[in-house]
Amino acid sequence: MATIWKGAITFGLVNIPVELRPAVRAGGDTVSFRQLHKEDNSPIHLDRVCDADGTVVPWGDIVKGYEYAKGKFVVITDEEIKAATVATAKTLEILDFVKTDEIDPRFFDTPYFIVPQKGAERAYALLREAIRKSGMVGVGKFALRQKEQLASIKAVGDALVLEVMRFAAELVPPTELTFPAADGVKPAELKMAEALIESLTTPFEPTKYHDQYHENIMAIIKAKLKGEAIDTEEPAEPQGTDVLDLMAKLQESLKAGGKKKARAGATAETGEAGAESDTAATTGGPPPRAKRAARPRKTA
Repeated sequence: MATIWKGAITFGLVNIPVELRPAVRAGGDTVSFRQLHKEDNSPIHLDRVCDADGTVVPWGDIVKGYEYAKGKFVVITDEEIKAATVATAKTLEILDFVKTDEIDPRFFDTPYFIVPQKGAERAYALLREAIRKSGMVGVGKFALRQKEQLASIKAVGDALVLEVMRFAAELVPPTELTFPAADGVKPAELKMAEALIESLTTPFEPTKYHDQYHENIMAIIKAKLKGEAIDTEEPAEPQGTDVLDLMAKLQESLKAGGKKKARAGATAETGEAGAESDTAATTGGPPPRAKRAARPRKTA
């Protein structure tokens, strides 16, 4: 994996030379589409056309400009951009240590593995173990892609993981929206909902969750390559549960959840196959109608 940043973490007076590597595979299962001309399926190109004379401008003749007024620009060179670089371009100073549960999850964005450079392994391990034992996360700032970023550092297994964070100004305050109060929740309903959560509680197994939409799209593509017709019926819109029917629906869900958990336990003990349908039900997979919509049908 390519290095996306190289510098040093500063921990008090200790400098730890490190590199950042991607911790996620962006778009691993993403289906990408090209724009085509409807008449002959020829690819469409998005050219860099000059507004003044309508000509295509080569990359070498393109500069960066800031629009300070409508249609008026000041040109900024790469050298001038580099001159604006702050000290955090090459260092990430841990400013504070805080408890993880004190940070709103909305602050977290993209994760990266922090990899020690040669000779920094011992200091890296020291920082990792200190963070692990403290139960805290380090918070600091560094510059990435010409922008200063807020970041957190935490221990995950043998690795230190950096998560780029959003600044407070980037979050939408909950006060800008309206949410229902809890005074309308009945104790019996709450107890039933808690029991339903308990019936669905299980250890986290990330590999059992999969992208049903991607699988459906690929099935459609393969079917079209074979000349098969596609059923384009869309799934029905889900209807909200009526307030008067809420308790009955909770009871029904609890009963179904208990049976499903029992089947999953039996499957785990016997090693039998066939748990796939249960997985789809518990992982937010599409309803049967959605699956039928994605299933191709042969023409007569």
